[in-house]
Amino acid sequence: MRTTKFDTAIDVSSYAEPVLEIIRELQAQSEGDRESLGAILRRHTRDNGMVFSKNLLVRTYRHLCARGQLQPDAEILRRLCMKPTRTISGVAPVTVLTKPYPCPGKCIFCPTDARMPKSYLPDEPGAMRAEQHAFDPYDQTAVRVQTLSDNGHAVDKIELLILGGTWSSYPRDYQSWFVKRCLDAMNGRSAASLAEAQGWNESALHRNVGMVIETRPDYITPEEIRHLRSLGVTKVQLGAQSLQDSVLEMNMRGHSIADTRRALLMLRAAGFKIVLHWMPNLLGATPESDRQDYDRLWSDPALRPDELKIYPCSLLADTELHRRWQRGEYHPYSDETLVDLVAECKLQTPSYCRINRVYRDIPAPNIVAGSTLSNLRQVVQRRLRERGQCCQCMRCREVRERGAPMDGLKLREQAYSTAGSGEHFLTLNTCTDQLAGYARLSLPTVEVEIGIDEIRAAALLRELHVYGPALEIGSDAARSGAAQHRGLGTQLLEKSERIAAGAGFDNIAVIAAIGTREYYRSRGFIQTGSYMTKAIA
Repeated sequence: MRTTKFDTAIDVSSYAEPVLEIIRELQAQSEGDRESLGAILRRHTRDNGMVFSKNLLVRTYRHLCARGQLQPDAEILRRLCMKPTRTISGVAPVTVLTKPYPCPGKCIFCPTDARMPKSYLPDEPGAMRAEQHAFDPYDQTAVRVQTLSDNGHAVDKIELLILGGTWSSYPRDYQSWFVKRCLDAMNGRSAASLAEAQGWNESALHRNVGMVIETRPDYITPEEIRHLRSLGVTKVQLGAQSLQDSVLEMNMRGHSIADTRRALLMLRAAGFKIVLHWMPNLLGATPESDRQDYDRLWSDPALRPDELKIYPCSLLADTELHRRWQRGEYHPYSDETLVDLVAECKLQTPSYCRINRVYRDIPAPNIVAGSTLSNLRQVVQRRLRERGQCCQCMRCREVRERGAPMDGLKLREQAYSTAGSGEHFLTLNTCTDQLAGYARLSLPTVEVEIGIDEIRAAALLRELHVYGPALEIGSDAARSGAAQHRGLGTQLLEKSERIAAGAGFDNIAVIAAIGTREYYRSRGFIQTGSYMTKAIA
């Protein structure tokens, strides 16, 4: 793994004594009487009187553990960690951007910058990091993994998010090379082929446990689905943007709602996790039509995504939408209108869906008019609390820093139908209804021809996930109080198998990420093509 700006020549052993004192104070604190880390750090400073940075703290702590002067403690590391929420959902997300490339879309709201992939701006945080590394996939991945590690995060389970506009429009040789180089960075060595890199990653120090791309609905075909699986993709972000053909046409999206329905049908039949992008406040939309649009997401069985990103349309300079605004043809929503709309949407969201975002990271100076509430989620949550209401989406209910108490976890099953399947959303809930883990089981009800024989007539486990702070493989969860590594995944897997067998299925197939294959092998699955399968009859 390549070095980062945090890798300096500092001899951390020289800080062993003060850091030991800091750790001892942290260990001595009771659960209900915790003094802030900041106060402790101010009592135990470096030799120059400066307060320890979290990066230096983490490095010295790991040095002490390696020398046997401290026993590794996941809870202590969590408290030392910089921005612990980065891995609070159980995996370490690593986002990389593809190189600038012509986009097939003509969307009137999209910015165009020759330095960036379509729709991205050069001062967005992720875009800035990508440009700094000349969009090189190896460098982007290696440096991001190293930075997360240096800041105290567990990085053995990596969710790779490949962003950059319409992935499916890039040349396939570029796609294969890009994925291979990301895996090379995780593996710490360069493979001769994508297949070799995938094989190495099954047991690498940094395993890919999820691979995400973003594309357009009209680019999803059986051939494209087979190609995505050959790359190792497990989750697809789909730019639906609107569920009204008239709005799609006015904004020159170049696809229809029928394309979105058809794409979801095929993706679900192949076992993918599905994330939809939805944009309120497009040209031609109103707050009321957006409310109806959002209701359609859940009332239409052909839709019902697993996850959602809400991206309110931002008015950016030098776009066709900007010119329409200048002519008085477009009116961006006010802060108040947008907050009310998103609050109502969150209340409508079913408990099987996770709202990942409610605002895109577009720096405020780029927005010509309309809302610039980058903290929209927090404002909306405050509005709901004031009304005595709360969102039931998965993100709002997942266990976070404190993990999940093992006593009293309840296994719940929520069944709902889609255009091509009966869905079973299985959850392990705490006594306060927080999610400790979940599984998505699809039981196909119609045959969708996608040309993947290995999953024909099989029940599909589309997702299996345990929440809580990410722990390294082999960590002692009982000591840390975390939800991971306590057998919760096994409980959900066994329940999924029983449901599938009871419904008359002889086999179950998992759209397993490359780095999770060993997990499923240990539970009786075998690799069949790009899936892990098991006979359950």
